[in-house]
Amino acid sequence: QVQLVESGGGLVQPGGSLSLSCAASGTSFSVYVMAWYRQAPGKQRELVADITPGRRTSYADFVKGRFTISRDNAKNTVYLQMNSLQPDDTAVYYCYARWGKDYWGQGTQVTVSS
Repeated sequence: QVQLVESGGGLVQPGGSLSLSCAASGTSFSVYVMAWYRQAPGKQRELVADITPGRRTSYADFVKGRFTISRDNAKNTVYLQMNSLQPDDTAVYYCYARWGKDYWGQGTQVTVSS
């Protein structure tokens, strides 16, 4: 069983930055595939970025060049640095882990508004 706890969401003005963190339980974090998803009101949940155990990353087109996913295996934590935020980035952001099965965090709200 893997437990994921996100933090770092909040309200930011357009053009601003936020950093999300996701702390994972377990002793095998280094082999988890980790990812961030988001879900805006009335829309389906969508993949934002993922990172493999070997630290290979991939991004959705709508965040390329603005968001950066990273992981610290010593801290069992994955991060999402979000820059140049826009109102369309407003959503609940979910941490995801895959280790045999899928695991989800509870989500953290990100609101981009002036």
